Amino acid sequence: MRLRVGTRQGRWGRHKLSLRSRVAVLSAFGVALAVVVVSLAGWWLMHLRMYENLAVQLRADTHTAARAATPDEALRAMHALDELPSDWREDIDELPPEARRLLEVAGIPPPVVVRFLDADGKPVSSSAGSMWLGPVTAEAAHVAASGSGQDLADAGPDELYRVSTVPRDDGAVQVARRVTAIEGTLDDLQFLLTMIGLSGTGLAGLVGWGVARTGLRPVHRLTGAVEKVARTQDLDSAIPVDGRDEIARLATAFNRMLTALGASKAAQQQLVRDAGHELRTPLTSLRNNVELLSYADEQLNSGKVLSQEDRARLLRDLGVQAAELTTLTTELVELAAGNTDPEPFEPLDLADVVAGAVLRARARWPRVVFAVSTVPTDLTGQPGGLSRVVLNLLDNAAKWSPAGGTVHVRLSTADERAELVVGDEGPGIDEEDRPKVFERFYRATAARSMPGSGLGLAIVAQIVEAHAGSVVAGEAPGGGAELRVRLPLTR
Repeated sequence: MRLRVGTRQGRWGRHKLSLRSRVAVLSAFGVALAVVVVSLAGWWLMHLRMYENLAVQLRADTHTAARAATPDEALRAMHALDELPSDWREDIDELPPEARRLLEVAGIPPPVVVRFLDADGKPVSSSAGSMWLGPVTAEAAHVAASGSGQDLADAGPDELYRVSTVPRDDGAVQVARRVTAIEGTLDDLQFLLTMIGLSGTGLAGLVGWGVARTGLRPVHRLTGAVEKVARTQDLDSAIPVDGRDEIARLATAFNRMLTALGASKAAQQQLVRDAGHELRTPLTSLRNNVELLSYADEQLNSGKVLSQEDRARLLRDLGVQAAELTTLTTELVELAAGNTDPEPFEPLDLADVVAGAVLRARARWPRVVFAVSTVPTDLTGQPGGLSRVVLNLLDNAAKWSPAGGTVHVRLSTADERAELVVGDEGPGIDEEDRPKVFERFYRATAARSMPGSGLGLAIVAQIVEAHAGSVVAGEAPGGGAELRVRLPLTR
């Protein structure tokens, strides 16, 4: 037995409603719910009001009937004869008992019935149609026996009558009015409200569909534009922005995202081109030296032997070139990684970071003296990133310092900012080159003969920018280069 779960899910996915359909359905549902609530409330209020009016009329009728001598006189006093059917509109006092019984047998329940009760709660006289009221209830009998109070209850088949009982001399009087007209009115009102509700729901669905179609048209245009960008990979295309509503804000956000993606893509392409250019030189030199060694080995049988001194020099060059290639590759990876997996920020003392970087720099550059002056500097940053910043600055300064020269390192705080200054005693940086030394692969004319990749200061600028800081190049008091990093103490 195979379970076709995928097929079932596929059918379910195809049957899902679109956003436009969901808006239309929700609009119709909301209107239907409102109509149902209002209709029920209106019908119930009408029901209460009509039966309250009936109760008021019955109380007035019973007090009028209590003063009459006979039930028929009570009907005339209440002007109820006008409400009788045409067959009943006779002078009831002149009708013989046989005629009255014939009218009752006709099966037409009269609108109003009056019935007198004795002190025991038993009927003693009544108007025509009293058979529809049925037997006297215990509550009505209690009113007749006690001579006080009032009873209001339903009587007859299917609660055809509403009966009011009040005390009178030697008993009680009952006045019953038929509720057929009230129930008929309520039924008509129910039918009318139902039709209005159904019509309103259908109209709401149509209006909701139209509103959804009109309101979501900018969303469809935006979706089409985004799909085109995804299909063509054209990050330079802009999505049209119309108006200042939420859709316009969304389109503006998409345009900003496209601009950022385009800039990122351009930076990546530029990095690849620059990396290819920088890698070409050490790779070519490495390849030439390897080919020269291979050629020398092939010439051993011909008596042409490469001297040990030349071989040792070639091997040293190979080691230097391999080290430069490793350093360049490492820095390229770090620079390309950027903030894709950023190190978390945490509280730290920048003075401790500087001290650790100076220890590593002294091991790397034993021929240079590092003069360090720091103060406790608490801030929030990336320990690894800031350590790399300080170490790159120290390496750069030590590389340009003469043997026995001094690299001056000073860490201070002022105006809610930390300032790290690293100066050397080298030839310094020409003024026209200072704004460019933090660009990728940029190397001044004087630096092209020196080892290095041209990426160390670019990494410094990238990390400092991630810390909302700044780095500038200037001239040291002794004439060398001075690199100054400023970082906010709080972030």
